[in-house]
Amino acid sequence: MSGGASLGLRSSGSYGSLPQQQQLGGCQSLSPAPSASPPLAARKPAKMSLGGAGGGAGGPRVFARICKLAGRRQRMLLLLLVAVAVAFCFLFSSLVSKDEDASHGVETMLVFSDHVRSFVNPVWTSSGRPVAQRDSLTTSGLNTESHSRQKQVQDLMRRFPPAVVMDHHPCENFSLSPPPIDRKRTGPRPCPVCYLPVEQALTLRPAEPSASPILQSLNYMSKGILISEESNGGSLFGGYPSLEERDKSYNIKESMEVHCGFIRGKIPGLNTGFDIDEADRSEMQQCQKTVVASAIFGNYDVLQQPENISDFSKDTVCFFMFLDEETETAIKNSTTIDHTKRIGLWRIVVVRNLPYSDARRNGKVPKLLLHRLFPNVRYSIWIDGKLKLVRDPYQVLERFLWRKNVSFAISIHYRRFDVFEEAEANKAGGKYDNASIDYQIEFYKREGLTHYSSAKLPITSDVPEGCVIIREHIPITNLFTCLWFNEVDRFTSRDQLSFSTVRDKIRSQVNWTADMFLDCERRDFVVQSYHRELLEQRQATLKSRPPLWPPVVRVQPRKMLPDDGAKEPWKASASKKMSGKRTRDKKLISRRTRTKVNGGKEATQL
Repeated sequence: MSGGASLGLRSSGSYGSLPQQQQLGGCQSLSPAPSASPPLAARKPAKMSLGGAGGGAGGPRVFARICKLAGRRQRMLLLLLVAVAVAFCFLFSSLVSKDEDASHGVETMLVFSDHVRSFVNPVWTSSGRPVAQRDSLTTSGLNTESHSRQKQVQDLMRRFPPAVVMDHHPCENFSLSPPPIDRKRTGPRPCPVCYLPVEQALTLRPAEPSASPILQSLNYMSKGILISEESNGGSLFGGYPSLEERDKSYNIKESMEVHCGFIRGKIPGLNTGFDIDEADRSEMQQCQKTVVASAIFGNYDVLQQPENISDFSKDTVCFFMFLDEETETAIKNSTTIDHTKRIGLWRIVVVRNLPYSDARRNGKVPKLLLHRLFPNVRYSIWIDGKLKLVRDPYQVLERFLWRKNVSFAISIHYRRFDVFEEAEANKAGGKYDNASIDYQIEFYKREGLTHYSSAKLPITSDVPEGCVIIREHIPITNLFTCLWFNEVDRFTSRDQLSFSTVRDKIRSQVNWTADMFLDCERRDFVVQSYHRELLEQRQATLKSRPPLWPPVVRVQPRKMLPDDGAKEPWKASASKKMSGKRTRDKKLISRRTRTKVNGGKEATQL
């Protein structure tokens, strides 16, 4: 090395080794030994060299002279101080360089995997910028639009949770316990559920979509002119599928084409029935990866706002609420819809040209055909309009899909497990026309429907509580909901009656089934309210009832005894008796007087 060599770079050996100090020209003995090697050409010293700005060999000469004049202990102390100073300067420079690098983008301070980045936005790269922005940086620069887009991405990156490496799942030792005892609530109640924080839940998301057994490509039929060829064959919106087409749709192949609603067009919502405005369809197309959806038709429910939603989910999850014009009018009377068509977290979509006259049947379109309305979404959570979501969507997905490695999850009914019992309960409750329910059950019996028993285990129930559906959009789950919708279109709108038939037919063909979790677990992440009609009836009943609190009894203040009475209580009691006697005498006299005035007849005053 030359005299201006830097101590900031570590060569072979330690910083304080003897050969290194000899190369630096320092004193390693009491008398300096002349060097036999030829002199080296001087070069510009480094920034952290001992020579500083003195240049060439001036620095080493001064350093050697100081070592010659100082004692051995002083030389060792001097070397120690120099080493500490160099280490401090090196540490300070590294911190400054990290701060300079981090100032160009917050993404350098975050550590998370590329598959989690792509989960939020599929065009993100490992650099933290969209591909279009990265290309524009290498060309002529950023224009105004791309610059604002980059700022939006960087703002979102500040909220992106960092990756968390876990050796074991925090909920692996969690045991499901029954709902806590509550004397005021004797019906179905929520039970404790173990959720992960949002940042940990995101890191456990699968990098690749779940495998779809056998079925790899699913297409949907569209027809221009439709003619109903049989009674009870569905609707114009569903395409009137024949029984032969119905049987064929359960023959699972690698590539299939099936009826799946929106039969009159290629683009769902564009002149197909269940029509949606172009602006709404465009925003639904832009929704990426995860959507939470609900619907209210016929002003049947009260709009519920989600709660306990993380800021990250508010930025990355789509919340869509489908309404008909009647419900929109009713909501506008009490709530303002802003210019972005939002009420709280919900993005409002008004549906026109509804395919059915029954509001409950119209609600089955977004419930079962979300994959058609949101073609770019990977995960969806459907909740009925009467429900309020009270958990973060990523926590729900991790708990009921990713942790179990399943692609479709729905809760079991809290009371009934058998389709035949469910049919009788629907008839008793007036949920649908009894003759239509009987026709559907008899049809399924001819196809082999039996009562639920332990022989169907590990299937735990044939009746779902269909108000919540959590699923991944892959071909096999899309086929399942298409065929489930076709059953609802052909028979009654009570989807609990047709669920097990569709599930078992697909399960007999491929190794796939719908996972069913407990109803008390569902009640932990959604809060159920009454339908609007029942809620108004309850409110009217409560107003008509008399108040439950007891009437107010006014207590007269107690008369205090005079001082002499307090001192001589027998006088007070005697005076009290005399006053009572005088009062009775006055009443008797007044009664006699009234009798004489009225001709001897006593008048009774009420």
